[in-house]
Amino acid sequence: MESNTSTLVVPTPSTEVSSFDFKSLNNVPKQFVWSSKDLIKGSSEKLNTPLIDLKAIKGDEIAMANAAKLVREACMKHGFFEVTKHGVDHDLIIAAHREYDSIFKLPLEKKLSAKNKHNRWGYSSAHAERYSSSLPWKETFTFLYHYIHESDSEIVDLFKSFLGDEFEQAGLVNQRYCEAMKEVSMNILELLGISLGADHSYFQRFFEDGEAIMRCNHYPSCKNPNLTLGVGPHCDPTSLTILHQEQVSGLEVYVDGKWLPVPPRHDIPDALIINIGDTFKALTNGVYKSVLHRVVVNEKVNRKSLTFFLNPRADKTVIPPKNLFENEEQRDYLDFTWTQLYEFTQKRHRADPDTLSSFVLWLGTQEPPPSN
Repeated sequence: MESNTSTLVVPTPSTEVSSFDFKSLNNVPKQFVWSSKDLIKGSSEKLNTPLIDLKAIKGDEIAMANAAKLVREACMKHGFFEVTKHGVDHDLIIAAHREYDSIFKLPLEKKLSAKNKHNRWGYSSAHAERYSSSLPWKETFTFLYHYIHESDSEIVDLFKSFLGDEFEQAGLVNQRYCEAMKEVSMNILELLGISLGADHSYFQRFFEDGEAIMRCNHYPSCKNPNLTLGVGPHCDPTSLTILHQEQVSGLEVYVDGKWLPVPPRHDIPDALIINIGDTFKALTNGVYKSVLHRVVVNEKVNRKSLTFFLNPRADKTVIPPKNLFENEEQRDYLDFTWTQLYEFTQKRHRADPDTLSSFVLWLGTQEPPPSN
């Protein structure tokens, strides 16, 4: 890990590996080697994540209340649960994975050209343009999705601008996938509102004009996976993560002093993993946990995941619902906006176990954000 609660870690770019090609290596370069404490082997015990049937609880108050109780217990302990019967078409999920297969198989030069000048959106190889050590063994494709968008073709236009007109279909598929994730997120937000004793539509209203970061992670096979990680130990700074992983294990969550895997449900291949991020933790005044997790890599097979990170509108102030303060509980976090936290992770502090606590310390030295 690169930081503690008293030190700001400014990402340092590395020109040496910014054009890294995983297929060209037989060994793990030193920039990708993680510390021994980060590489502690995971447990054979699985993380206990409740599986919620979203179709079964819709319109059924008793089923919804029971599901909310399970979600509350999980979110107070580790922040992870899973959903099924979510309404996302199986063929759409498969199509999204297939389109990214096509992108990641492109020549490296073509992939490296698919990014904007700020290096935040489009293709990234190991985030090497931002970091110089403890690099993640992965490549990504990332873009921003607005819940209220000016054009129905914004994602299609983005893919064509990054990759060319021949990737119009990839843009269409991703547009449909993001729209489906938006619907899923609204159902999950209703469930979370009920689980916290708030109005069932409280979080739906809060995020109705939100922004999402859509990312596909590709974790190539690694001949020496004991030296590196697909993603190092971190807590998501975002609000909610909605993840679909292929049928290859890799995700692990740190609970009770152990790294517990969250393997794919082979019997329910369309199951989506939901986890609480730092921003939603602050929205619950710390009632729900944003917990350390990582991704290990596989020696023989590649792995992909579709990751939809939900966030509030960039300038919206993060304030917990009033019902969480009925017993005169103290606010654990100063008011902040998603833009402040996101910029902090981009310019001052790499996302890691201490991101939120370091952000809170830094925030105390800043001018308060304007009111909504």
